[in-house]
Amino acid sequence: MNTSTGTVDFKVGEETYQTWYKLVGDLKSGKRPLVTLHGGPGMSHIYMIAHTEIYAMYGIPVIFYDQLGIGNSTHLRHKPAEFWTPELFMDELDNLLVQLGIESDFDLLGHSWGGMLAADYVAQRQPPGLHRLIISSSPPSHPLWDESMRGYLENFPVEFKEMVLKHEREGTFESPEYRAAIQVFLNKHTCQTVPWPEELIASFASMEEDPTVSNAMSGPAQFRTTGSLRTWSVIDRLHRILCPTLVTNGPEEGAQDYVVSPFIEKIPKVKWVRFAKSHIAFFEDREYYFKAIGDFLRVE
Repeated sequence: MNTSTGTVDFKVGEETYQTWYKLVGDLKSGKRPLVTLHGGPGMSHIYMIAHTEIYAMYGIPVIFYDQLGIGNSTHLRHKPAEFWTPELFMDELDNLLVQLGIESDFDLLGHSWGGMLAADYVAQRQPPGLHRLIISSSPPSHPLWDESMRGYLENFPVEFKEMVLKHEREGTFESPEYRAAIQVFLNKHTCQTVPWPEELIASFASMEEDPTVSNAMSGPAQFRTTGSLRTWSVIDRLHRILCPTLVTNGPEEGAQDYVVSPFIEKIPKVKWVRFAKSHIAFFEDREYYFKAIGDFLRVE
């Protein structure tokens, strides 16, 4: 398989950082490339590597990258919380597109936080070279996501819920009891492929190794966002997403049907595909997922 990796300089103020990327395929093949945005905030790209299947099945070049502060890109543990904004990551995406020479012709797929970033990027900047947008298992509003996840917690036994919330109130996030309980919850509402694929484990491990971005934007609690995204919403800008857009989700995840409904109602050219399980359909429902993505991208 034709694969290459590299870095591009990303200048922020007077400082220059590196964004690491991986390309699967050939940008000179004549096929429009797909740029992928990983979740988190603060997870690495590794779990998204499953999207190599898009190249294997359809010959579409696929670009992965680690967002600033994460994975193989420059880490900035000393930066204050206010440094980490959606606008920073939009600037990084713009820069990557230009550096790779694809800003005039590309498709974009974001998963989870990556879909939030993608939706906000397209709504605010309306990049002229973007042809198709895929928002995969993402909320249009972080308060809606938090409400959804807390609703799922209500379905667990009372003692389980009270134990989890007690740890979150007291900040004992490293407690083995809390960590084990969160894994039980995530096995139901994040990835039902158990044991988890190694790539997913690796991406979560990268966030634990350097939680700078995650703590600044989300916070350490599973059911109470304390970071800068706690009030984030793109709902009032969704009508500005003018390109054909595919929204996907599952019935047992944070981005359940009522959560994604603003995307469906407000994006003018939208298609909705619902998968069978939870948050990571490319592990849980792989064949259907990649067929749906390929069918959408190959429409002329």
